[in-house]
Amino acid sequence: MKLLLTLALVVFAGVQDTAIYEPGKGVSLPQATRQVKADYTEEAKANRIEGAVFLDVVVLADGAVGEVKVAKSLDSIYGLDANAVKAMKKWEFKPGTKDGKPVAVRVHVEMTFSLR
Repeated sequence: MKLLLTLALVVFAGVQDTAIYEPGKGVSLPQATRQVKADYTEEAKANRIEGAVFLDVVVLADGAVGEVKVAKSLDSIYGLDANAVKAMKKWEFKPGTKDGKPVAVRVHVEMTFSLR
C-alpha cells in the first residue's frame, strides 16, 4: 500500500498546469522580446501578393512559442502562410501571468507582407 501511495504522489507531482488562458480576467498579455519578420517567397513577389496572415499563437509559460495556427490565410499556394508560421515560431516573449505566475496564453498575431 505504501508503494502505491508513493507512486501516486510521484505521478501527481509530475503533473503541471497545462491550461491555456485567454488574456483578460486576471491574465496578462505576453510581451514580445524578440520578433522575427517573415520572409517573402520569390513566387509571392512575382505574383505581387500583399496583405496579412492572421495567426493564433500559444505563448508558453517559459516565453517560448508553442502551437501556431493560421486563423486567416493570405497565401497558402506560394508559401507566405508557411513563412509566417515559421517566423512566429522564432519569436520570444516575456510570458503572460495569472495570479503572479507565468502561464500559457493564447494570443492573436497579424503578420503583414508588403512589397513597398
